[in-house]
Amino acid sequence: MVYFAKWKVILVVALCLLSLVYAAPNLMNRAEVEQWGQDLPSWLPTRTVNLGLDLQGGSHLLLEVETDVVIQERMNALVDSARTELREARIGYTDLGAERAGIAFTVRDQADVERAVSLARGLETDLQVETSGNRVVATLTEAAEAARRSAAVEQSIEIVRRRIDETGTREPSIQRQGAERILLQLPGVDDPERVKRLLGQTAKMTFRFVDDTTTVAEAQAGRIPPGSELLPSRDGGFEVVRKRVMVSGDTLVDSQPSFQDGRPVVSFRFDSLGARRFGEATRDNVGKRFAIVLDNEVISAPVINEPILGGSGIIQGGFTTQSANDLALLLRAGALPAPLTVLEERTVGPGLGADSIAAGQIAALVGLALVIVFMTISYGLFGLFANVALVFNITFIFAALSILQATLTLPGIAGIVLTIGMAVDANVLIFERIREELKIGRTPIAAIDAGYNRALTTIIDSNLTTLIAALLLFMFGSGPIKGFAVTLSIGIVASMFTAIMVTRLMVVVWLRRTRPKTVPI
Repeated sequence: MVYFAKWKVILVVALCLLSLVYAAPNLMNRAEVEQWGQDLPSWLPTRTVNLGLDLQGGSHLLLEVETDVVIQERMNALVDSARTELREARIGYTDLGAERAGIAFTVRDQADVERAVSLARGLETDLQVETSGNRVVATLTEAAEAARRSAAVEQSIEIVRRRIDETGTREPSIQRQGAERILLQLPGVDDPERVKRLLGQTAKMTFRFVDDTTTVAEAQAGRIPPGSELLPSRDGGFEVVRKRVMVSGDTLVDSQPSFQDGRPVVSFRFDSLGARRFGEATRDNVGKRFAIVLDNEVISAPVINEPILGGSGIIQGGFTTQSANDLALLLRAGALPAPLTVLEERTVGPGLGADSIAAGQIAALVGLALVIVFMTISYGLFGLFANVALVFNITFIFAALSILQATLTLPGIAGIVLTIGMAVDANVLIFERIREELKIGRTPIAAIDAGYNRALTTIIDSNLTTLIAALLLFMFGSGPIKGFAVTLSIGIVASMFTAIMVTRLMVVVWLRRTRPKTVPI
């Protein structure tokens, strides 16, 4: 253990220098780092540790996905499919409608029940069909319903992530909590109301024709033609539009805020399929009005003056610059599969985060000072070696957090403080073993060699058990618990490296240069 290969010396020195370089940006504030990054070569590291919600302030939102809406929409679609299939099969029926997680209808002729059951089973593979007399009930299996709800939550998380990323928020925390909830933490966000507005819209956009066969007044009086519906308009009025969707917003591939005649508008572009459908629809209906519907509200209803064959267009709707930006953002991110409800909202001020950082700094500095004093008094020169390694241990932690772009939370600071105390444990084990070897009369080189050899197993065993506990905390914990686990894990790995390699390198160099007859330990 006293022999140190040259490549190991180079590796240890290189890693220590790299840790200093990567940790250095954290000594400056973010503005200084950005300026520093512009003035220096691009290959130099400029990443800093991201501060969590509890350290820099921001917004905390607990959202619930209304998955019942997803199931209801699917059942409504099955009702339409069943109506079409029953008519084509010439099966008489009544009372066709959607239930909680299925559809039901009554067959007029008992002789057609078996055919109706077979038809219902063919609507979807995950349906279980039961009959009671002439009544046919088709419901989703429990597994299929649970899968649809879970998929809706996962899709919602992805759409929420896209929308939040579009706002430019740094290091948002978006996690699933329970079966149907999403925990959203946005460090540094000073306008949570805008975030709630963005998340409160499902952003389902459709392009449909306006029904000119009736007036709004007739529709409000209850005389709505079959296949049409009365929808509110953004200008405060109403429009009668066809239920049939001409083109769905799912085929949009891009949307950007723009200006036309000095007024904010939203430009959009379809994919090849959407462009073809949109082109065919506008070509065959020149002179008619089509409605742009967002979340069951008519944004605008222009007249088709000529075919729109390029697959792109412009939405006008009396937008402000901010609302045009927000709508373009929503369309780019995609539609939510179900509405989101805000169950809990908390706002953390930056002052509280500054207090937490200051308290964490004091705790870390006090802990570091006490450890340095203890090691120096207890082990003399070897204690100084351990203290140098401890400093590198801290730089390794901050370098790793910066490279990984991990988010540092208040429990994460607690993990760093705990690591400072634990980092010298390995050196204590080694130094105590060296003392024991010296007491039984070994030479300095033999005692140091035996100390490192015989303490290594204990060091690995003790650190490995703590590392396993930290990994379990990361796997099964959430939010702040994960922050604690990350810093603790990095600290454990760094402390093993600094104790086994960095401290030993300094001891070996000292032995070779001084060739002492006694060990000052």
